[in-house]
Amino acid sequence: QVQLVESGGGLVQPGGSLRLSCAASGFTFSIYTMYWYRQAPGKERELVAYITNSGGSTNYADSVKGRFTISRDNAKNTVYLQMNSLKPEDTAVYYCNLVRQATPYWGQGTQVTVSS
Repeated sequence: QVQLVESGGGLVQPGGSLRLSCAASGFTFSIYTMYWYRQAPGKERELVAYITNSGGSTNYADSVKGRFTISRDNAKNTVYLQMNSLKPEDTAVYYCNLVRQATPYWGQGTQVTVSS
């Protein structure tokens, strides 16, 4: 079965960096576009970034452009989110996602807290 396991979250000061990882299993990772979403308290879940199956194309929410970088390693079945210049408004639970046969799959999420 499809499994997505996020890691790498934590508490960081404004201006700091974190790298999130999402380890995938149970499907052919290399043929799917992968997504990172986040959900802040009291807000709807929002798309942060996505990367196509080969890694040849990426896209970002305006709020993170120039600060976040999505990447993937198809040999390791892992997608990453490098987050730099973090702001308090980046505080959220971050989830990785894919849509397979019209069904969305989510990991359990990893908490990112940006605070001094």
